[in-house]
Amino acid sequence: MSVGLAAELESYAGQSVALADWLAELPAPEFRRPSVLPEWDLRTLLGHVVGSKEGIAQWLTTRSHERALPSAAYVRAYAAAAADISAQTRSVTGDHAPADLLDRLRTPPVAPEGVSATTVLDGPRGPITALDFLRTRVIDLVVHCDDFARSLPERPPPRMHRPALATATRALAGMLVSNAPGRSVEIRVPPFVAVQAVAGPRHTRGTPPNVVETDPFTWLRLCTGRLDFAAAVGSGAVRASGTRADLTPYLPLLR
Repeated sequence: MSVGLAAELESYAGQSVALADWLAELPAPEFRRPSVLPEWDLRTLLGHVVGSKEGIAQWLTTRSHERALPSAAYVRAYAAAAADISAQTRSVTGDHAPADLLDRLRTPPVAPEGVSATTVLDGPRGPITALDFLRTRVIDLVVHCDDFARSLPERPPPRMHRPALATATRALAGMLVSNAPGRSVEIRVPPFVAVQAVAGPRHTRGTPPNVVETDPFTWLRLCTGRLDFAAAVGSGAVRASGTRADLTPYLPLLR
């Protein structure tokens, strides 16, 4: 297994355990509380995360002879599959007690032999390289950690495993660049990434005329449609300057 795959699996496992430890402090009846995701309570959201994790090893055994999709194109299939994802989530969740689901969440995902970063998988949303697939799973986990935190605002948020948060932030920035190539806007999400995107006059020196800057969690929420760009600018969560610094046409990335 390549170093890149091993690193992503390790960061995924670390974040899974951090989330499980955080949720283990919640009394079982509290898992009936609604989450911030429509029609899912906290137990169902936990079941979704467990199912996503347990599918990693299975999907890494698949192979495709087709050209791998770019990550930005791969994740656009999520919206069309929303009903299937919800049905799979409810099947995995079943009537399992939260403690049982948490035990399953703590079990680390293991990559099968013979898979490399560039191996093209027959992924659930189309052909995708093994490394890009793992990164989409890390994004899914990190985003849902934030969903749990927003669902339980009276509690301190779960500990975020820095490599997992970095992977999610950088991967989503890369998808934006893929969808809106160019050099006219600089998007900064410190401390993890700064990229240039959006067609227009290229910036070459000094302070860029068009800048968008925000924190990693706001960035995750913008990219997944949990937060509107204009609302984030209005609240001060996003600092946008310049005539081209409106990312509304390009967000969310996961529709």
